[in-house]
Formats: sequence, structure tokens, C-alpha cells
Amino acid sequence: MQTQNRKIREIGIDEAGKGPVIGSMFIAGVQNFDGLDALGVRDSKQLRPARREALAAQIEAATEVFVVEMRAYEIDERRRGHTMNEIMVERFADVLTHFRPDRAFVDAADVKPERFAANLSACYRDACGGEVALISENKADERYPLVSAASIVAKVHRDRSIRALEAELGCTIGSGYMTDKKTIQFLQSLRKGRDFDDLPLYVRRSWRTVRDLYTHDGFLE
Repeated sequence: MQTQNRKIREIGIDEAGKGPVIGSMFIAGVQNFDGLDALGVRDSKQLRPARREALAAQIEAATEVFVVEMRAYEIDERRRGHTMNEIMVERFADVLTHFRPDRAFVDAADVKPERFAANLSACYRDACGGEVALISENKADERYPLVSAASIVAKVHRDRSIRALEAELGCTIGSGYMTDKKTIQFLQSLRKGRDFDDLPLYVRRSWRTVRDLYTHDGFLE
């Protein structure tokens, strides 16, 4: 008696918040589903916030989604003995381990996507004792709707966390990136009357730009 062919389990993985000096990083995994192409998803950075929110709600209602959050102080602690590339491999592997897919499309968090794929495969193998087919590319969120969907979910979670932090602090902190004037102004206000070791846990102390702020008087002038 013939058995029915099992449908291939595919996921897309992307991150939001790898580079900023403030706040958490989020890695999202999204399982493939019927109707994804019809949503018109694309790289989250090309979408307005309201459109991202609407798409994220549709994606999360249609399929399985898994999101890993790594807080600023957790990043700092891990960076004491690991590179950021190694940390990204570990967190992407967390998502892979959750889904245990047949195939995964990932936005490579490394300038060399083939190296990222090899390291991710090894990490997954150590955790699960199995193999997974990986399609690892830079800017995969611009090429694969499944990675675009993951990008959108990760970015929405990141944005929500920053807005929640602003509400908690009662002030504007911007995007958390050093290219944002609001973020620079916020860091400038934190600097007053504070030692480096007294910085709040939501600031990434292991970032060179943050250290420069406390070692060069003119950094934010």
C-alpha cells in the first residue's frame, strides 16, 4: 500500500535589531503556508510601520511563528567570549531547533553566507543530531517571501519593544541606532552624571560606539 507524500516543512528566518546600541534583538521563524504569496510581503524595511503591523498579524494568524528575543545585557554577556556572528548562529539555531524543518531559507547574518550556513548546520546538528537543507543568502528577505515574512515579524516585535521601553521611561529614544538623532540625544542625556558601569541594562555596553561616548568628550557634540 502506497503512503501519501509528506508535505515538506519549510521555514524562513530573519532578524531585527542586530546592530542598534539600545534594546533587544529578535530572530523570527515563519513556517510556509498557503496564501503567503498573495499577501505581497517584502523586506520589512521597505514597508511603513502600519503595513508591517497588519502583515505581521495576518502571518501570525495563518501559520506557526516562533520568535527569540535576546536582550541587550544578554548580548553583552555573550560577547565576552563570542563574536556577534557566533551569537547569530546560536540564535538562528534556536529557531531551527524549534521547528526542525526539512528546509530553511535564512537571511545570512554574515558577509559570507556559505560560512553562515556551514556554522548554522553544525550548530543544529549538535543540538538535534540531524541535518537540514539550508538556503543561506545575504538580503534573502528581498528574494524569498518566506524570509520577508520572518523579517516583518521580527521587525514588528523589535519596534513594539522599543515603543514599550519609551512608554516605561516616559521619553523618546528613537530607533536605538546611532544614525538616529533621537537616539543620540537620548544617550547624551544618559551620559550626564553616570559612570559607564551604571548604564541601564537596555544599553549595549559592549558596543564600541557606546564606549566611545564615555571616553571621548566630543563624541556627541
